[in-house]
Amino acid sequence: MKREGIAFAGNLIVDHIKTIDVLPNRSELTKIIDVMDSTGGSVCNSGMDFAILAPDIPVRALGVIGEDKDGDLVLSRLEKHHMNADGVIRRGVTSFTDVFAENSTGCRTFFQYGGGGDTFDIGDVDVEKLDVKIFHIGYLLLLNTLDQEDPEYGTRMARLLDMVQKQGCLTSIDMVSENGNRWEKVVRPALKYVDYLIINELEAGRATGIDVTDENGNPVEEKVKLALQKLKELGVSRWAVIHAAQGAWGLDEQGHFAYEPSKKLPKGFIKGTVGAGDAFCAGALLAAYREKDIHEALRYGNAAALQCLRGVSATDGMCSLEEALAFYQDFDKMYPRK
Repeated sequence: MKREGIAFAGNLIVDHIKTIDVLPNRSELTKIIDVMDSTGGSVCNSGMDFAILAPDIPVRALGVIGEDKDGDLVLSRLEKHHMNADGVIRRGVTSFTDVFAENSTGCRTFFQYGGGGDTFDIGDVDVEKLDVKIFHIGYLLLLNTLDQEDPEYGTRMARLLDMVQKQGCLTSIDMVSENGNRWEKVVRPALKYVDYLIINELEAGRATGIDVTDENGNPVEEKVKLALQKLKELGVSRWAVIHAAQGAWGLDEQGHFAYEPSKKLPKGFIKGTVGAGDAFCAGALLAAYREKDIHEALRYGNAAALQCLRGVSATDGMCSLEEALAFYQDFDKMYPRK
């Protein structure tokens, strides 16, 4: 079977964003200044970014949305970016997040409802007909049914990933930066069936038990290397990648270490940070799809994340990979350090 294209599975979410002056105390009232709806979640963010970066590569979406207006919005956005939504199932209520954005501080407070997305399970993926080159799923720790225990594999997610690998697809996962003690129970079983792991420094620390940052929260390269090695020991077969605001680090299947620093951004450059990690993931996965080396993967990821920071939403700053790489290459000339 010739494998072509990439599948993005998992969370399909609509963000209901309400702009307020300041978050009130309990039992108090505040006025809503503005309202906006935006799509989110791994499938919408990384999937749409990938489709924009490489419109020549078929992109499939898999997940669960509701039979409601939010579900209609998700489908319209997937269609806009020419993503195949045949694997998107409609039942229940679309997963949504109420986001309260404070005008005065820029802080955001999130209230998440899992809805139909919480029911996404192994049976919702037609594994036998999965003919893509790469299968990416996210987010672990936010997919309630797939996060559940499995007596043989540890989690249902791990079982699904094993099935996908046995079908001949390369696998990739993403996760959310959750506080708590579920990491060893939910994340680690899945790592045995992962080819590409692309996560941030907080997630890497919690998944491995190795704090990769200093007292100021900045990644320390020697600690990052230890975490990357631990991720490989836990089962990641090809690339383990850790990205942060300061740069990106990776370890490939031959044990080659790579590092790509982030650009020094001038004041006012960032229009929004939502989805920057998802954009990095999309860029790195594109390098994997095109069979580039891990050094190029970090460059692709950084270039995609940089474009994301130019837009307010998770995807409206994205452009083709060629444009993103050209902007990344010329960035220091356009914005020289003072």
